[in-house]
Amino acid sequence: DDELQTDGNRSGHFQNGEPELAPTNEEVIRIIAAQLAEIGDQFNKEIQGRVVNDLVQHFLNENLSNEEITLHMSRAVGELIRRIPSDMDQEKAMLVLAMLLTKKILNTVPSLLYRVFNTTVNYMNQQFHNYIVDMVSKTA
Repeated sequence: DDELQTDGNRSGHFQNGEPELAPTNEEVIRIIAAQLAEIGDQFNKEIQGRVVNDLVQHFLNENLSNEEITLHMSRAVGELIRRIPSDMDQEKAMLVLAMLLTKKILNTVPSLLYRVFNTTVNYMNQQFHNYIVDMVSKTA
């Protein structure tokens, strides 16, 4: 009797005398990453080189603070989200766009890895922390 409950979880029954194990955080993260990568593939074509090149120039400008660069990234994501028609949750789309921009910047100028990575993590923590926590808890 392996019944499915209305919330999508399996009942508390044991199979072969062993309790069913919930997915580990690592498994949950892999599932979420695969979903975001699929969305990213759809959005990838929509990101114009000009947006990436503008962000590269901001990252190369050592006079700009991390806060200023984060603001430029936020503006770029905001600009792109308005141009990409999407029937998905706007926060998820913006999260994917931020990651795609990061990838494209690093493919353009790999030496910016440290600065771009830190900026992206800060941006995601500021803008999407609660959304990411919620997404992980729903998948777990």
